[in-house]
Amino acid sequence: QVQLVESGGGLVQAGGSLRVSCAASGRTSSPYATYAMAWFRQAPGKEREFVAGISWSGSFTGYADSVKGRFTISRDRAKNTLYLQMNSLKPEDTALYYCAARYGSNWYGSGDKYDSWGQGTQVTVSS
Repeated sequence: QVQLVESGGGLVQAGGSLRVSCAASGRTSSPYATYAMAWFRQAPGKEREFVAGISWSGSFTGYADSVKGRFTISRDRAKNTLYLQMNSLKPEDTALYYCAARYGSNWYGSGDKYDSWGQGTQVTVSS
């Protein structure tokens, strides 16, 4: 299994930017350990929702409509690190942001497809 640790969350004003990271460890170096990754978020009183996903190669990405054009997902396989660059932040982006990993090349928008989860990093956007 892959262990995931998020970092980089914080408090930012609306319109600002923030980058969160997710460091992966464990079964990341095996030649058979191809894994796609994604970001999800959960706001208080709401269900967890998909934010962005990226393939093992990094060539294929996808975004929720609510963040498309504002957020960018990327990964550095040499560093086993996933990133989410968030620009033009809105108060409704406030949530606990989780990274997730699944063995396989392709990302999915459904959380039940993922094998490993981090503990989350809080992002708060003030108006």
